[in-house]
Amino acid sequence: MVDQELLDMLCCPETKEDVSLADAGLIETLNRKVEAGQLKNRGGEIVKEKMDSGLIRADKKVLYPIREDIPIMLIDEAISLEGLI
Repeated sequence: MVDQELLDMLCCPETKEDVSLADAGLIETLNRKVEAGQLKNRGGEIVKEKMDSGLIRADKKVLYPIREDIPIMLIDEAISLEGLI
């Protein structure tokens, strides 16, 4: 689990908007798409690793995956949520 103090300091590297923890239902949905090979990141690569959690940008358009308690705050690794939620 990401420490709340760290979470309070993080923001989207692209827009500087706040981020918050995504709900478990969204993560389950995205992980099903990962299993099926149907999820791409913003860099255009198929996401191959499931995520433990995620940080969702305030505008609800982008999710940054969290794996092994480490937020992956790279723009190309982010997942566009448009059309997914």
